[in-house]
Amino acid sequence: MALTEIAPAKINLALHVTGQREDGYHLLETVVTFSNAGDVVTVEAAAEDGFSMSGRFSQGLSRQAGGSDGNLVLRARDALREALAEEGLSAPPVTIHLEKNLPVASGIGGGSADAAATLRALLRHWHAAPAAAALDRLAIRLGADIPMCMVGKPLMASGVGENIALLPGMPSFHCIIANPLQPVSTPQVFQRLTEKHNPPISALPVLTSPVDWLAWLGSLRNDLEPPARQLQSRIAELSGLMKDTGAALVRMSGSGASCFALYETEAQASESLEKLTAARPQWFFMQTRTVGTGD
Repeated sequence: MALTEIAPAKINLALHVTGQREDGYHLLETVVTFSNAGDVVTVEAAAEDGFSMSGRFSQGLSRQAGGSDGNLVLRARDALREALAEEGLSAPPVTIHLEKNLPVASGIGGGSADAAATLRALLRHWHAAPAAAALDRLAIRLGADIPMCMVGKPLMASGVGENIALLPGMPSFHCIIANPLQPVSTPQVFQRLTEKHNPPISALPVLTSPVDWLAWLGSLRNDLEPPARQLQSRIAELSGLMKDTGAALVRMSGSGASCFALYETEAQASESLEKLTAARPQWFFMQTRTVGTGD
């Protein structure tokens, strides 16, 4: 029996860079939510391990676990199998299929979301329940974004991404995620970041309505957006097009080049999607809803 897990886009609604450790890792505070659509991971029992891919953005992705560009789906499979073996738990062969619908290396956690979805699917398939601490260590070892992608709900993350706190009461928003389909190097974005010690996100105020949430989110920022715009001018172009649709909030996600726009109604989002796709038919646009705390 095949098991399916959605690997939703991760949206950094805000991202503050607050410092840098001696080992070079940057300290972050980020408000994160997730889309209700994204890539799809399917797991099924098999005589031997197998892996396949489909989807608009599957071309060019590695089909191997090893190497500097090793596929995170396969690395997640192997790491979980090793962790289960250490606890004496069985992890027989599986075939995994990845439907890759989200752009690669685009600031919306595509690879991390795929790895997290793989871990969730395999835990269900193998009927495994490893120690929570072991699973947390495994996730952070695979990538800084994977622990938050495992949570999949509105959250605040700090440190290098390992400190996670759920955000109470965040509503679901109508949303468009967009990308000009131009790569942006995350290391280069951080290299161009001139100030590494920026003001942190203030304590979460009492927010009782979507309007309150939008006002609070609007008071925050993404410290990586200015250096990313220096590297890729189309981020500014994309952001401008999205602001022209009358969105309540437009901002870059992660290290780019993806941007998101939040709307008060589904009709506004749908009308905006038509305008954006007509203006830039070669770019990536996806209408979605973000996950709310109660979803």
